Amino acid sequence: MRMATYASRPAWELRARSLTGARIAAPLGLGVLLAISVLLRTRQLDVGFWIDEGLSVGIADRPLGDIPGVLRQDGSPPLYYLLLNLWMELLGRTEADVHALSVLLAVLCVPVAYWGGKLLFDTRTAWIAALLAAVNPFMTQYAQEGRMYSLLTLLGLTSLICWLHAFTSDPPADGGVRRAPAIGFAVAFAAMLYTHNWALFFGAASGLAWLWLLWRADGAERRRLLRTALVAYGGAILLYTPWLPNTLYQAAHTGAPWANVPTLGVLVSVPAKLLGKEAELAVALVAGSGLVALWRGRGAPARAVAALLVIAVGTIVLAWLASQLSPAWATRYLAAGVGPFVLLAAAGFAAAGRLGLVGLAVVAVLWAIDGAPAAKSNVRDVTEAIAPSLRPGDLVVATQPEQVPALHYYLPPGLRYATLTGAVADVGVADWRDGVERLKRTSARRGLGPLLDTVPPGGRVVLVVPQVYSLSQWSAPWTSIVRERSEEWLAYIGADARFSRTDVEPPLPEPRPPNPVRAEVFVRR
Repeated sequence: MRMATYASRPAWELRARSLTGARIAAPLGLGVLLAISVLLRTRQLDVGFWIDEGLSVGIADRPLGDIPGVLRQDGSPPLYYLLLNLWMELLGRTEADVHALSVLLAVLCVPVAYWGGKLLFDTRTAWIAALLAAVNPFMTQYAQEGRMYSLLTLLGLTSLICWLHAFTSDPPADGGVRRAPAIGFAVAFAAMLYTHNWALFFGAASGLAWLWLLWRADGAERRRLLRTALVAYGGAILLYTPWLPNTLYQAAHTGAPWANVPTLGVLVSVPAKLLGKEAELAVALVAGSGLVALWRGRGAPARAVAALLVIAVGTIVLAWLASQLSPAWATRYLAAGVGPFVLLAAAGFAAAGRLGLVGLAVVAVLWAIDGAPAAKSNVRDVTEAIAPSLRPGDLVVATQPEQVPALHYYLPPGLRYATLTGAVADVGVADWRDGVERLKRTSARRGLGPLLDTVPPGGRVVLVVPQVYSLSQWSAPWTSIVRERSEEWLAYIGADARFSRTDVEPPLPEPRPPNPVRAEVFVRR
């Protein structure tokens, strides 16, 4: 009896130690990855705003209840702006304050990726997914951007994990619907739709994956998939319905007239954008070999990998095809599809054994040194240079209308603002409604002439124009008109004998900075 008691004690002690070790190791490991993520994603926290970030602050910096209404001019859903409004109330509205919200959202992707890897595959995949989420360069770049892309990535990853658990995991013992993940998908996907319209392509791609599962299923499993879809997609549609009239209005009147039709080369380059140009080959070869092994297997992991491939490819291809008909393509919008690529890479590295760990180490290092840009625009520098010469009542005219919110953010208070279409009442938003048609009707004589008449002797006019380095980047319907009108308006004020030029910033052409502008300051004699 004593021997039995004595022998059982070490077994219980080992089990307790193992359990205690796991409870300590997981939070500790995640804490280290969270610290790495924060370190990588705060190196460019105070970089100056560019056009879109000026719009973010301008839209969010108003009463909370006014945000949905003003977005009818902008074309975006409201969730990020509502969050940013509350965030700025708590922290402030400096560049670092605004960027910090995106940092937080990006860092939250680390534990979410861990949860998804463990739920859908195994513990090794969970740790690899968390590591990849901590150092992914696409996520690092947009973690320091005052826009909705980190939120879109977080919600997309959450939606994806819930979808995969609901539709590809083995059914519960009673053969029924996994209601918790189905409801989780409905909520997360609806939030995704309230964040960015490219969520529609993610949702459509998940629908294609669901159809593939439905086609392969037998009678009982097919009925379960149908009931699960009713909960998941039906719930998302129900939650999104209140915003649907605004989406339809925006689709009819706003769009993205600044975008060109994406080429086939743009589509092919997507993996490099999401996985890093230097690391793309390593991910494809090493993780790809692991994915092939998983795909050839059976059970839930094989179904998850197949569905992930459909969703990853489908999201991007559907967005590209839609942009052939109505151009709305931008690299930053790929945030809607980064989740499937990260989970695929994690599952592939985990299944590739020792080779996978070597490949993972190489990719993690390459990703960690690929940081966010040190400059997004020269607007802050230009406005700091001209601000001392300006007085309340002076006129700032931006020939690129969407620049007004960023200019207003940096310039001193009390100035008047105008664009090609006339004086601007709301300096926090760009009115994209039927924008190309309105720009086509503008001219310097009808638009700029009356504005110049309002400037008193001694008053100043600042004409802010985009610096064009490549005509191909300024060939879309909106941008081509902006380019032409900028030249026309500069020539018009230059020929007006009442005004003389006093300053040009920057004084010399710069070496192709991102999103550059030039400010020319005139004084009325």
